[in-house]
Amino acid sequence: MPNEGHNTMQGRHFLHIPGPSPIPDRILRAIAMPIIDHRSAEFAALGRHVLEGSKTVFQTKQPVVIYPSSGTGAWEAAIVNTLSPGDTVLMAETGHFATLWKQIATRFGIEVEFIPGDWRHAADPAAIEAKLAEDKARKIKAVMVVHNETSTGATSRIPEIRKAIDAAGHPALFMVDTISSLASVDYRHDEWQVDVTVSGSQKGLMLPPGLGFNAISEKALAASKTNTLPRSYWDWQEMVKINANGFFPYTPATNLLYGLKEALAMLQEEGLDNVFARHKCLAAACRAAVKAWGLEVLCQNPAEHSPVLTAVLMPPSHDADRFRKVALETYNISLGSGLGKVAGKVFRIGHLGECNELSLLGALSGIELGLSAAGVPHRSGGVAAAMASFEGRDHANETVAAAGA
Repeated sequence: MPNEGHNTMQGRHFLHIPGPSPIPDRILRAIAMPIIDHRSAEFAALGRHVLEGSKTVFQTKQPVVIYPSSGTGAWEAAIVNTLSPGDTVLMAETGHFATLWKQIATRFGIEVEFIPGDWRHAADPAAIEAKLAEDKARKIKAVMVVHNETSTGATSRIPEIRKAIDAAGHPALFMVDTISSLASVDYRHDEWQVDVTVSGSQKGLMLPPGLGFNAISEKALAASKTNTLPRSYWDWQEMVKINANGFFPYTPATNLLYGLKEALAMLQEEGLDNVFARHKCLAAACRAAVKAWGLEVLCQNPAEHSPVLTAVLMPPSHDADRFRKVALETYNISLGSGLGKVAGKVFRIGHLGECNELSLLGALSGIELGLSAAGVPHRSGGVAAAMASFEGRDHANETVAAAGA
């Protein structure tokens, strides 16, 4: 009898959701290391290595704390270490995940001014500046922005938002969610004067879910000494004190830390600038395919197109989840679903982490075949358009190399 509930298709499964991303074999092997005593000198060496190495990915010299948690836990840690009940924060409605972060803040008694959005654009620096300029009483204690909105494929312009805060002369803390952008999109915690950067392990870092991160400025660390929200598990002060010796205040996720060590090595070997360029190249090819199919990218501003995923609008009267089901059952490819306000209206193509030209072309082939199998109106030629995008990039690089010879 067939094994019910098990995938019997031959060949690799194409996982192209926008996280968790596929885990490289090197990282899987690292995670498979035997467990060690988390109070030993051997563990302290591992702890110091990953705590210090993580700073390079955030591009910071400030402390980075690592929790055994999801990104949601890291969201909560950012809130409870800096704010007090009754505080006001400013957030932008960029999509589903900005909405979830808002809900967490509200549950802690935080008042949220939520700049409304259409889920097709990223955070508007001008709107943020205007709101801060109006705040003469300085009630707003923090500006909280999702860098890469995973539900919509729109990436907010963090340097411009920093300039907006400065132009308004406002002292608010600046907190940024990089859960789906870290190690995939250029991000500079120190240079952009971010106070708290939140992230997770399962996207650009190519790990399983289970590690949450906070990168913390001196200003944010000072705020954590006077704010009044209760915390124990999430307490930065305890984490930073014990991390200094490579240890954690409670049992750490040791084997995920082994995986993190390997992930940091892989990113260093490729070079962060090359990682960012690769993601931009893959994203451009994916958008070229969508355009060739005659479909529409959800994010409307080309300057905000995400390097890590592409959200695609379905034609009217066609259900995205039905298409995803057909593509999975027929061609063994997993695509991201629409979330919140765009549920059933979009599907999302992940091209982050361990993804290259051939893996993306394989995914785009499955999508094009899936569109036909599901009866979704489209033009053929998406895969060819993506190939042409890659070839154009290669020719441009050859021209630059020849000019420099």
